[in-house]
Amino acid sequence: MKLVLSQKIRSKLAGKTPPVGEDEILQCFANRSGKLLIDTRANNLTNPPTRWFIAETDYGRILKVCFVPMPTGEIHIKTAYDPNPTEVGIYTKYGASS
Repeated sequence: MKLVLSQKIRSKLAGKTPPVGEDEILQCFANRSGKLLIDTRANNLTNPPTRWFIAETDYGRILKVCFVPMPTGEIHIKTAYDPNPTEVGIYTKYGASS
């Protein structure tokens, strides 16, 4: 799995409070246990569709990771951040492993 983070995305992640590192995103992919959900909001539609999940880093930080899987096998990261309670509720209901 090859993660691709553009310079714009790296800057966006570095500017978050607290910042989100590429290593944390990799940890979330490794620690993910639920389903991938598809972002169907009109403003976020991409081709192929944007997928997202919520998972913990190795140090217990919970992140929402949004990405676009490419036909080449690359994973283009769109964003990652601490999810709000609504997002956690959606993932718990539709994506989390039971």
